[in-house]
Amino acid sequence: MKLIITILCLCFWMNIFAQDISFKKGNFKNDKEGFKAAVTAIDKGNDLLEIAEEKVLLMKYAGNEFKSALEFYLPAHTFNPNSSELNRKIGHAYLYTNEPYLAKDYLLKSLELNSDAEPILYFLLGKSFQLEQDFETAQTYFLKFGSEADNKTLERYNKLNRKHLKECKSGVENIAIKRRMWVDNVKELNTEFDEISPCITADRSELIFSSNRLGNSDIYISTRQNRKWKDITAIEELNTEEDDVASSLAYDGQRILLFKFNNGQADIYQSKLEGNTWSEPVLKMSKVVNTDANETFASYDPQDIKVYYVTDGGHGGDQDIIFSGKKDEDEKYWGKGQSAGHEVNSAFHEGSVFMAPDGQSMYFSSQGHSSIGGYDIFVSFRDKHGLWGKPLNLGAPINTPYDELYFSIAANGKYAYFSSNRAGGKGGMDIYKATFWGSPKEPIVITEDHLIASITEPVVNTYVPKTIKISERNSLTVFKGKILDGILQTPIQAKIKIYDNSTGEVYTSVSSNSATGKFLLSLPSGLNYGISVEAEGYLFHSENFNIPVGSAYNMVSKEIALKNIDIGSKIALRNVFFETGKSEVKIDSYPELDRLIQLMLDVPLLKIELSGHTDNVGNDEYNLNLSQRRADAVRAYLTSRGVDKSRVLAVGYGESKPVDSNDTKEGRANNRRTEFEITDN
Repeated sequence: MKLIITILCLCFWMNIFAQDISFKKGNFKNDKEGFKAAVTAIDKGNDLLEIAEEKVLLMKYAGNEFKSALEFYLPAHTFNPNSSELNRKIGHAYLYTNEPYLAKDYLLKSLELNSDAEPILYFLLGKSFQLEQDFETAQTYFLKFGSEADNKTLERYNKLNRKHLKECKSGVENIAIKRRMWVDNVKELNTEFDEISPCITADRSELIFSSNRLGNSDIYISTRQNRKWKDITAIEELNTEEDDVASSLAYDGQRILLFKFNNGQADIYQSKLEGNTWSEPVLKMSKVVNTDANETFASYDPQDIKVYYVTDGGHGGDQDIIFSGKKDEDEKYWGKGQSAGHEVNSAFHEGSVFMAPDGQSMYFSSQGHSSIGGYDIFVSFRDKHGLWGKPLNLGAPINTPYDELYFSIAANGKYAYFSSNRAGGKGGMDIYKATFWGSPKEPIVITEDHLIASITEPVVNTYVPKTIKISERNSLTVFKGKILDGILQTPIQAKIKIYDNSTGEVYTSVSSNSATGKFLLSLPSGLNYGISVEAEGYLFHSENFNIPVGSAYNMVSKEIALKNIDIGSKIALRNVFFETGKSEVKIDSYPELDRLIQLMLDVPLLKIELSGHTDNVGNDEYNLNLSQRRADAVRAYLTSRGVDKSRVLAVGYGESKPVDSNDTKEGRANNRRTEFEITDN
């Protein structure tokens, strides 16, 4: 009550010293032409403001109309800066552009010039103070609007007014929580124009984003060098004369989702990195998915089976998050779009979506839920039934009463990138980086390949309030490197398939780049993975990653040299498993052995020697006998599935041919192996 009295007294005294000069002929007798031009401009601005206001009340984006209205209002304001009504309209327009922080001075000037204002001014002032996180003053103005507006105005604005009051309450609660994170403006990427939709590779080496710095929205790429983003260049293959907007990178960095406008309608497209060039974008999903509505910001699901995306054809015409799954490997057929669920989609707009590499976390922006104003970033976790749980607000300093959108988090869980039009930026929407801090956690990743020396120092996992638990969800291993010809050391385009060894099913697959041989993939914790690298004319290569639940983030970098199908070529079968001291082939070895069977079917004249090897634990005779029994067991599996016995020789070598030291646990694990060598082709 004291605050209301103070505001009213301030308005009274301001009105004594300020004079409202309305746009009337009598006030501008000395400049009739200037007056006429100003009135004409205001009339045109009013038409646009009316259209924009109706869009806002329908919860539709109206930034373009408000921006166009300002192009007429601002010259008129230069002619006469002391019109209370014009100042209010300029403030109104700025509030719904990407420079909403410019609104407050105009709105206060409007109140200063005329304290007997139209009630809508109190609503606009409430929104302006809300942006500054002065939630108490904002609530006062929203309540004042609610008590003074006539029934017709209140009926139109009541939903928004109640929404903003709720946001102020959320804001007070949210800002009070101290979180161990901070946010920085990525200045090297930003301009006075809009920079949106930062898409990062899993290892954070490249970032793709969109900007309208040259007029239409175009797509740009930047590389990270010495902790700075440099060499910003437009991706010409993806840009047209229309708006082209990046949406998300695949986790291998070899594909990108974007949306393009055709005759005013947005659809989702995909482009693939072919060597050093991005392919011409093609429709990602069929017209069953890309409907007559606008389908825009989209994100790959880690297993590359589904795509999550935003459509304005949601329930009641809202912008909702829905998903579609592919029905065939060639991606010709897709299922009809389905809602991500009532927990995710609110009664207001959802603006963007990002599926985290762990496959269990969805980050999205929304005007609803517990937003503190504008679009906020939320996270939802998938439960054991596959349903998305109640969204949690990521809180300050990521979220503000301004708009925060296009959130994407790095595989290490320590850094995230998003866009915001908050005050203090370079202008419009800017790209920001969030840094999370938490207690260090040692990795417990186990691998049965020569990887230990190449594992980098783990980066500390994400810390956010306990209710969010991002750190527990971001237990990932990033496996990156190059596929090269073993003799020539030239890049090879190879297919990399990732298997769930417990089921033998393909978890996902990626390809190495044809020009560089580079590959990149993220593996969530909780599974034992078999990784097969296959290229025509080469022996396949295998890796094994057992990543227990709760493992910390790790990055493994490795060059893989594929061997030609020549006599003498030898390969270790890293995904063939036995119980300790036993020779029965375990069921999770079958996918690896089935790949060997397929190789022998593809090359009918191929003959191999299967060899069993042990470490030096135990006596020589026992180890020799065990290795022979294991080699025989693998041979029996191959022949039981159609491989001619004459093509496979089984030999046990015991501990006689080590490939590593037997002095360490890792070395002994490397020496315990099954290999095959080509003896004829």
